[in-house]
Order: sequence, then structure tokens, then C-alpha cells
Amino acid sequence: MLNEQDFKHLVKNAPLFAIDLVVLNDHNQILLGQRKNAPAKGYWFVPGGRVFKNESLEQAFKRISKTELGIEIQRNQAWLFGLYDHFYQDSLFGEDIDTHYINATHLVKLDNAQITNLPTEQHRDYRWQNINEIEQDETVHK
Repeated sequence: MLNEQDFKHLVKNAPLFAIDLVVLNDHNQILLGQRKNAPAKGYWFVPGGRVFKNESLEQAFKRISKTELGIEIQRNQAWLFGLYDHFYQDSLFGEDIDTHYINATHLVKLDNAQITNLPTEQHRDYRWQNINEIEQDETVHK
């Protein structure tokens, strides 16, 4: 794990690699969390997190699902949706450092009963939103 100064240097000079989890329920709704931290602070966003150095994708997927959803999910229980770039004008360190993420977005099908104790470290609130409403909602991160 990087100390704060090394992580700041990394954010300033390189893209970060992350796994995003598009959690879909039986009602064609996607789980969204309202972000507490920059970048994208205040926006509704799918759960996810960074992959650490020397951490396999399988290990990262289990850790991120446990940290973000409160349940451990195996990577082979999900479908790779695609790779996406996210560019932000700010970062965890303020507005003078921008952030670039490359996200491996995965689709995970779960029902609402499987997710009962959502963590609040990264998100202040959660909601399920219909797929066809997300693109028109400006509070949802694009």
C-alpha cells in the first residue's frame, strides 16, 4: 500500500487502474452510491475501487466487492463490460491535481436481498435506478 505522498505523486503522473461494478437487480435497476470524496464528489456512481500493485484481478475483484458492497464476489461471477477512461479536473488531493482512471467495468447480477449492509466509507447514500433513466439524470456520473 502506498503512503499518501507516493500516492499523490502517482495520481499526478500516471493513470490509475480500477474495477467498477455495475450491479444489476431483477428489476433492471443499477445500484448507485453517492460519492463522498473527490473526484466525482456528490455524484451518483457505481461501486468500484483501485487495483493495487502485485494484486491479481481476481484478488482485487474480491476485495473491492467486499469493501464496496459488503459481500465477496468472485470475478468469474461477473461479465467484463469493457474498459473506460475517466478524466477528472480534481483529485483526492484538491483541484490542482487532476485524475485519470482506466476502469475495467464488470456487470454483476444480484438481487436486492443479497445486498443488505452497504458500507458508507466511500458513499453517503445508495439507490437503485432504472437503466433507461440513468443517462438523463445529471446527478449520475457519465
